[in-house]
Amino acid sequence: MKKTLLMTAAALLLVSCAGEKGADYTSFVDTSIGTGGHGHVFVGADVPFGAIQLGPTSIPQVWDWCSGYHESDNSVIGFSHTHLSGTGIGDLFDVTVLPVVKRECTYTREGIADRADKSTEVSMPGFYSISLESGIKAELTATARTGFHRYTFPEWAEARAILVDLENGGCWDKVTDEDLKTTGGTSFNGHRHSSGWADNQKLWFSGEFDKAFLSCTKVADHVYRFEFAPQTRSVMLKLAISPKSTDGAAANMTAELQGWDFETAAKAATAAWNAELSKVEVETADTDAKTIFYTALYHSMIAPSLFCDNGEPARYTTFSLWDTYRAQMPLFSILHSEKENDVIQTFLDIFRKQGKLPVWHLMGCETNCMVGNPGIPVVADAILKGFDGFDAELAFKAMVTSAMRPDRGQEHRIEYGYIPYDLFENESVAYDLEYALADWALAQAARKLGHEQEFEYFNNRSKSYIPHFDSVTGFMRGVDTKGRFREPFNPFYATHRANDYCEGNAWQYTWLVPHDFDGLCECFGGTENLLSKLDSLFIVDSRLDGEDASPDISGLIGQYAHGNEPSHHILYFYTMAGQPWKTADLVRRVLKEMYFVAPDGLSGNEDVGQMSAWYVLSSLGFYQVEPAGGRYFFGSPVFDKATINLEGGKKFTIVAENNSDENRYIQGVTLNGTPLKSAWIDYRDIMAGGELVFSMGSEQTLWY
Repeated sequence: MKKTLLMTAAALLLVSCAGEKGADYTSFVDTSIGTGGHGHVFVGADVPFGAIQLGPTSIPQVWDWCSGYHESDNSVIGFSHTHLSGTGIGDLFDVTVLPVVKRECTYTREGIADRADKSTEVSMPGFYSISLESGIKAELTATARTGFHRYTFPEWAEARAILVDLENGGCWDKVTDEDLKTTGGTSFNGHRHSSGWADNQKLWFSGEFDKAFLSCTKVADHVYRFEFAPQTRSVMLKLAISPKSTDGAAANMTAELQGWDFETAAKAATAAWNAELSKVEVETADTDAKTIFYTALYHSMIAPSLFCDNGEPARYTTFSLWDTYRAQMPLFSILHSEKENDVIQTFLDIFRKQGKLPVWHLMGCETNCMVGNPGIPVVADAILKGFDGFDAELAFKAMVTSAMRPDRGQEHRIEYGYIPYDLFENESVAYDLEYALADWALAQAARKLGHEQEFEYFNNRSKSYIPHFDSVTGFMRGVDTKGRFREPFNPFYATHRANDYCEGNAWQYTWLVPHDFDGLCECFGGTENLLSKLDSLFIVDSRLDGEDASPDISGLIGQYAHGNEPSHHILYFYTMAGQPWKTADLVRRVLKEMYFVAPDGLSGNEDVGQMSAWYVLSSLGFYQVEPAGGRYFFGSPVFDKATINLEGGKKFTIVAENNSDENRYIQGVTLNGTPLKSAWIDYRDIMAGGELVFSMGSEQTLWY
């Protein structure tokens, strides 16, 4: 996608934009990775964690179009200001803008408005450009809350007009109320309220052109046409959004984007990305690994996205927590620790509004998507890692209240100690195991805060996975109110969200006990038995029985499914079980085979940064297996040297001595010159700064 030979002068200026240290980390990002297959990534212009994701939107088709972009398609219904990245959800695409050259045009959800000439496409962090078959050149950049467009019309154009479409949201989305009013010869404002996955989304906007329009007419339901003078060669548009009001949107634009210097704005957007990407400096001769790393780091910073006006305390949205509590949020706590308190404050605001912590929260709406209580591990992790910019007792209350709500299967755990499948037909195992790990995280936070009674209760309840374990077959299974396992049983059977598991089968869910590895070993009758079963996970047939297996079950090694999040911690169980060389073998294999430089370079959905965060952490050499607490277990570092630039000017340097594909096994580890005898490093040691040195070699050894 990045076509450097075709870059415009403006794009070349962007590439030359360098960070303080003189390196341009954005040049290592390949935004085409994840645009094919099931990657579902956003393509367009934005800034890190910004409210705006301004990019092209294709005609909504099947599941793989839910980000608005797929590398196989060149249809363009316009350039929308909000997009999801890496989800399976067809929502957002708010305020779609399309330049047109015809006096008459058809513009509907089903119709083709234009097509992109992808040979002209330039895409990099903070900037996007494409020429359309109509002859129009589109260039896009953004600030946190404002999209900045520049459209250049061909000389032969019959008309020079800009359509502002308030109808065409995502394929799951329907406008419920909208309005657009002109507020002068160059400006307008309005709102778009919609119902989709976010069932009561409200967004306000304020727009301004750099040239006066001749007229503004409503040409179709929810579609407005701004006509410009026949001699107009180009039109620029600034469009800001707000979750509160048109005045808020206008103020956002004024604060963030003054004047009409497109090149300067684009350079600023790319510089914002460069500043964030430079938080990790990796050294390696493997150029593909470097590209994959910085692309992954880029993808990990698209969300959570701002959901507040400029000048207000920072609040966020787009919380795909069932995915991101596993790796994206633990990475966030290292690289973006200055934002952690604001994220937790956002959670507490949501708790005050809806009476529970977020599950999958989007644009002010709770979708309740996915299983368990994934907000709890994030809050507990912040408490355990020592963040104190929020009311810890309120956070504790929010966790307890969320964990004790008699809904979504919790009522059965409260009564029976587990979720019986005969009372909760679908996904009982998945719900219960996710609730169990959240309870464990809550228990650890309770103990730290001095709530010993709650520690005992929730720590005991975190064992609710045990009734699901069948010692005869060695799998987690659905169990009824009388303690009987569901029959018939086939561990290879999978059907999408209509069995005892969620986007998985018994092979994958048997290992979803990241919080109690010792307890899982006891279920198997000891560590050796667990290791034997774990070995079989990676060598059994990769078949999925059933006619409607979830497409999320992808990236298979045996029955290990790297393309879906419940498997992401499993490789590190070998380190925890005393066989770290097997973790090293598998981590290196996944890093090489499941991530590569191609549109189909992800093994599953990006899932709002989780898939990429797994790569970032694992390639650095460690991963937070437990849902909270900050123990990052060692795997196999890819890079010869990596420096994490921490808040406050501290540096944490990771060195892998004698590192190679063959020398992928850790022989020993030192922290600031002192040998480590544990299989993990603590969050506080990372954040204190210093040097972690891995001695690498070809020998499979137990060094701790």
